[in-house]
Amino acid sequence: MSAKSYDYVVIGAGIIGLSIARHLRQRLPQASILVLDKEEDVGAHSSGRNSGVLHAGFYYSANSLKARFTVEGNKSLKEYCRTRNIPVNTCGKLVVAMDEKELEMLHELERRGVRNGSNVRLISVEEAKAYEPSVFSYKKALYSPDTASLEPLAVLRALKEDLIALGVEFVFGAEYRGHQDNVVVTSGGDFICGKVVNCAGLYADKVAHDYGFGKRYTMIPFKGLYLKYAKNKTDVRMNVYPVPNLRNPFLGVHFTKTVEGTIKIGPTAIPAFWRENYTLSKNFRIKECAEIAFQETKLFFTNAFGFRDLAFEEIHKYNREYFISLAVKMVPSIDPKGFGEFTRPGIRAQLLDKESLELVQDFVVEADRYSIHVLNAVSPAFTCAFPFAEFVCQEYILR
Repeated sequence: MSAKSYDYVVIGAGIIGLSIARHLRQRLPQASILVLDKEEDVGAHSSGRNSGVLHAGFYYSANSLKARFTVEGNKSLKEYCRTRNIPVNTCGKLVVAMDEKELEMLHELERRGVRNGSNVRLISVEEAKAYEPSVFSYKKALYSPDTASLEPLAVLRALKEDLIALGVEFVFGAEYRGHQDNVVVTSGGDFICGKVVNCAGLYADKVAHDYGFGKRYTMIPFKGLYLKYAKNKTDVRMNVYPVPNLRNPFLGVHFTKTVEGTIKIGPTAIPAFWRENYTLSKNFRIKECAEIAFQETKLFFTNAFGFRDLAFEEIHKYNREYFISLAVKMVPSIDPKGFGEFTRPGIRAQLLDKESLELVQDFVVEADRYSIHVLNAVSPAFTCAFPFAEFVCQEYILR
């Protein structure tokens, strides 16, 4: 059977792949577009296992793509949810400090937020308690009214429905195996394309390497776990976060208020040993495990970006009492015995620069005329998806 031909083939049916396909269709109504994924439906990995938080754009340095797209992405995704009748919990967020040093960081976050156009401001502890009566913060708290939450899979499924209605084709169960000139070879068939757009998430680096891109990078997976508060849905009203360590891209254990009102704490950022290391055996690949173990061993012994300290701290979070204690500091009235089960784990597709031994904190795209590779689309990529997709299309795909 001869391979079918398309103008654009998008590899990966997560939020970035679907958003890019959406923008391509908006710009090119007559183009033939195919979305491939190795799983059986959209959002099987990072996007579908996302926390669902819509971020407000105050964590990121002013010259970053994250800073450029988060505020706009927050607005555009809320608008999309409104038009598609997808619920959004507009509960807002407090970032709290424990001491004078962390208070200084709150001021830095406010400065970043103002530069980025984020609606964010420092408030007194008394004002913070008006929003979250049981919260603790040292002298001040940072208030973000635009932070919200939604159900990621609801958005992904709606995008899939929209794209199918607009003539975009999907092939699932099609794992990338390689390419021969302009033919993408998969386990679900071969496909001829004018341009291929790599949005493969946890495997984006592998696909990019096959096309000669991203050679200085490799993916280091981190497992994220949330613990659900089973006692009730009322002990916490909104998202409550600690001051983050800006040396790494993780935001620390925090309270998330989900779209249906459930309270959960997390996530962890535990170094994983293979890319889909959700359980002790699922999708285990020995070569992949050896490659990642090699990189993590280097990071451990050099303590690059504080990796060794991070690893010890994250492993400590397997201790349930310790994990809960990190959250209780921020909301002392929460019942430590009120927590139930861990939610479904997620794996963060985090890019590592092998030359500098640093985690890459911003989005990374590399391309030529025939292939475009979204190498690093970490948090807040879900929030940024629509304007980031427009950027990728304008700067790399449609040029």
